Amino acid sequence: MSRDTASVTAAPPTTHGPRRGRLASWDVHGPLPHLLLGLTVLTGIVDAVSYIALGHVFVANMTGNVVLLGFALAGAPSLSIPASLTAIGLFLVGAALGGVLARRFGDHRGVLLRTSTAFVAAVLVVALVVALVAGDPVADGPRYVLIAVLAVPMGAQAAVARRIGVPDLTTAVLTMTLTGLAADSRLLGGPGGFGGPQGSGLRRVAAVAAMGAGALAGGLLVVHVAPAAALALALAVGVAVAVTAHRVATRPGASWATKG
Repeated sequence: MSRDTASVTAAPPTTHGPRRGRLASWDVHGPLPHLLLGLTVLTGIVDAVSYIALGHVFVANMTGNVVLLGFALAGAPSLSIPASLTAIGLFLVGAALGGVLARRFGDHRGVLLRTSTAFVAAVLVVALVVALVAGDPVADGPRYVLIAVLAVPMGAQAAVARRIGVPDLTTAVLTMTLTGLAADSRLLGGPGGFGGPQGSGLRRVAAVAAMGAGALAGGLLVVHVAPAAALALALAVGVAVAVTAHRVATRPGASWATKG
């Protein structure tokens, strides 16, 4: 054996440490944080439609919706008990469906996200058709149809995001996300807003920004164009996330797919 051959044979194999992402460890969560941020934008858009155009009701943010239901029960004007109950009930139906999807596809988080987001996009097509037929403003009949149609996919999305389990990225709730930013403040002796697990501070800021951006975009379209325009944007976001999730889910050897 030549000296050159011996040196090559004896050389230790090249090893690589864990891949680090800006939002989370790539080896643990891969592209999932970015995809869930896209769904957070979608949530902001859909809740803008429901709150502004469908009579002050949320179809994704159930914390706010339960509070609005309490206000409505107290007799506050411009709030509807049936609308809030419809949203809560159909959200629970969607969450139950999301649980079924999580049990069926949960072994591969990429496939789970792809499947659930494809479902969300399909239902948004129905919502868009209803909104186009209903026009602006939305009458009572189509209003309840839209509340029901939108609450189901939002419940499913929330349940799937819970199963995927990327910290701070629930796609719907920001209370604990904002709490973490404040509680970890370096001014008060904490590790700092960007301390803690890798990318936690950036994830929290990005989640808040994504929800706010979606709400702003959806609100502008509802107020200045039509509810259908905002739903069309939400559909476009959902399709983009579903297509991207499909592409990453079909790549072999993705260690992040089975972690979390």
